[in-house]
Amino acid sequence: MRLRNRMQLVLALLLLAGFCSPLLSHAPNRLLGGQGLRLPALTGALWLIAPALPLLLSPWLPISRRLHRLLALCAVLLANGLLLLAGQEAARLGGGDPDALARTTFSAGFWLLLLAACLQLAESLRGLALSLPVRALAVCAACLPALALLAAGQLDALALLREYHNDPDAFRQALVRHLQLVGLSVLPAALLGAALGLAAFRLPRVGAWLFPLLNTLQTIPSLALFALLIAPLAWLGRLWPQSGIAGVGLAPAVTALTLYSLLPMTHGTLAALRQVPAAARDSARGIGMSPRQILLQVELPLALPVLITGLRVTTVQAVGLAAVAALIGAGGFGAILFQGLSASAPDQVLLGVLPIVLLTLCCDAVFKLLAYRLERAPR
Repeated sequence: MRLRNRMQLVLALLLLAGFCSPLLSHAPNRLLGGQGLRLPALTGALWLIAPALPLLLSPWLPISRRLHRLLALCAVLLANGLLLLAGQEAARLGGGDPDALARTTFSAGFWLLLLAACLQLAESLRGLALSLPVRALAVCAACLPALALLAAGQLDALALLREYHNDPDAFRQALVRHLQLVGLSVLPAALLGAALGLAAFRLPRVGAWLFPLLNTLQTIPSLALFALLIAPLAWLGRLWPQSGIAGVGLAPAVTALTLYSLLPMTHGTLAALRQVPAAARDSARGIGMSPRQILLQVELPLALPVLITGLRVTTVQAVGLAAVAALIGAGGFGAILFQGLSASAPDQVLLGVLPIVLLTLCCDAVFKLLAYRLERAPR
């Protein structure tokens, strides 16, 4: 048989690596290392071969829209089947006792298979040449079975969910604080970055010194910047006690995240204004528009899709960097992450990491959809 798709060959090899590795790990408690459980040792696991078989054969199959649809369906079945199998096996090994110390967690094989399924879904949707909203809708539909399993309690026996149920209030508080950190840093950065980008566009001499300064800020390690802000903010808090400002906590975290967010927002604003056609400005001047009218009625509407892209980069960066803010008492999902690291509890670390990843993907998708809609809006 002739090889027809090299990308599918890579995904097939990834699937084989996943099936050859332990899918789950069972440990006597949350701190000790577990024993790997491979596919033959799992009850009812062999049916996973059914959706995996077309994926393994796909490198040698003729490329067509029908094949892409089949592979997308198989990827969805494989990913959700993995979750169902993991939940059932964890419940079986735990004996149905919610207070048991034993933990069943995901192992390397699970992550490799899940990665292969997600990449296959993305590759199939790309091959189908669907529009961005349709692709987003397809991904949401693919996630519905996993959400149904979660809502039905089918995954509660897994170590990750048991870590969540140990203190659900702490998780909810971390979510609220993480969103607060992102919102309080992105909003001022968007306003200030837009103003700085406009100034750099109008006055090139401003950009000549502004961007080297912002680049320098971006190269400062986050922990170092947090440390540099402790003394001045503590002094400001003593000077103005009713403000609630302190050297640790929310204030230095928001300040540092805002400073880090200035570069992508300023650069995005400058790029957005530069791509506005000069003919549009000339036409606006020709009909007697003032500079303010040109900015608000001509430049801003034309620059908005690229501006939204800059805001997307800024938000995604802030979601990731907000995790480090937990080291200075700002909370968020970083607090759960670092608590897990200090306790050598991998599942607690995962409980802090996965929401950050999902939040990043959601923010990225929302801003991409918004930019897509603006690009196709009548002007």
